[in-house]
Amino acid sequence: MKVLAGQSIAVRLAASAVFWSLFILLIAGLILSALYRETTERAFDQRLLVYANDLASDLVAQDPADAEERDLGIGDPRFDIPLSGWYWEVGRPRAEPRDIRSSKSLLTGQLPRLVAEEENRRFGDIRRGYAEGPDDRALRLVERDIDLGEDGRYVVRLAGPADEIDQDVRRFVFALTVTFALLGLALGSSTLLQIRFGLAPLLKLRSALSEIRRGQSERILGEYPRDIAPLAQELNLLLDTNREILQRARTQVGNLAHALKTPLSVIVNEADSAPGGVASKVREQAAVMRDQVTYYLDRARAAALAGTLGAITEVGPVIAGLVRTFEKIYEGKHLQVEVDVPSAVRFRGERQDLEEMVGNLIDNACKWAASRVEVRVGSAAREDGRNAIEIAVEDDGPGLPESARTEMLKRGRRLDETKPGSGLGLSIVVDLAGLYQGTLRLDQGRLGGLCAVLNLPGDGG
Repeated sequence: MKVLAGQSIAVRLAASAVFWSLFILLIAGLILSALYRETTERAFDQRLLVYANDLASDLVAQDPADAEERDLGIGDPRFDIPLSGWYWEVGRPRAEPRDIRSSKSLLTGQLPRLVAEEENRRFGDIRRGYAEGPDDRALRLVERDIDLGEDGRYVVRLAGPADEIDQDVRRFVFALTVTFALLGLALGSSTLLQIRFGLAPLLKLRSALSEIRRGQSERILGEYPRDIAPLAQELNLLLDTNREILQRARTQVGNLAHALKTPLSVIVNEADSAPGGVASKVREQAAVMRDQVTYYLDRARAAALAGTLGAITEVGPVIAGLVRTFEKIYEGKHLQVEVDVPSAVRFRGERQDLEEMVGNLIDNACKWAASRVEVRVGSAAREDGRNAIEIAVEDDGPGLPESARTEMLKRGRRLDETKPGSGLGLSIVVDLAGLYQGTLRLDQGRLGGLCAVLNLPGDGG
């Protein structure tokens, strides 16, 4: 069913159980109602046949000489009340209406025939059916042929009101509906309890994975049923393998950094001791190579670590440490750095990546600020509905025109060569934020300078 394609397992199981329970109860109700009607009709016919046998006994016992004049009767007063719905009728086959004897309740009317008397039929058969009475009332009719031998053949008809059968069936259907409704509620409640109990291990497994993602646990702990325990074990193995791969990636990135930076340092030292323009050019290109190596190694390390399961970082301590560091570095500028970080704000990622991103932004703000830098942290909602944090770093420097802000986010772009740096800082922040599905934008700040706003996934995002 396409409607349930995107629903949870619990909803699918509950919907399936409700559908089939209602279907089975409906079919069972229809079958039981049909069986009860058949049983009621059979019991009603049996009552009519008892009356028919009484009439047949009277016919056998009476004197043939006065057979046509002697009254017949049934000891039930309902057959004497006019148009009561209870009627009997006795006559010979194809007899004229004046020759047919009937109950007082029938008055001058006649009972309908279930089978045309012209048809060849075997006497002794009992016919049953519904017909319309003299007062347009539905009747249950029993017709029996009697062969008295030398006394001739007779047709005995007994009728009773069909609404008595309908009333009994309606009462039964009402009681059956109430019973099945209560049974359906009991089945539905027990099904929901079974689903809740049966899916409890999956909910526990989901909670364990959420704790790992939030950094509250490193492995799936606890006992699980036999059919869920292998899944938990495989997930733990996957987590262990993921950590091993990340650890190897860290090691390889560190080895590569050491292998490249050491020869570059040797080249720079040799160039410093050699005179001439060639040595100056070597120093210049070696510095460019060092910046490029640092940039791409940082990207490789961040790509290996970004989104790691269980990587959660407290934002407040990281920013506090960075602010203390840059206050010492730019001590000569006498900057006023204000920090507004709510408690318990957490970044879903590696601490060193957060330090790299926010450190670049604070460093850039301190370079261009005249006297004041602000760092603000708040919560935000991402387009996909997940939690996010926003880190805004603002200065009171000269700022940037809107047309130049996009250019500043490109790798190696520097608008003022007199300031130290390689021009890679903001582009590194953009790349690292992108690895975490985050963003960096540059706005006009309230202090008059540039405001860099970093949007990153928060705890639970």
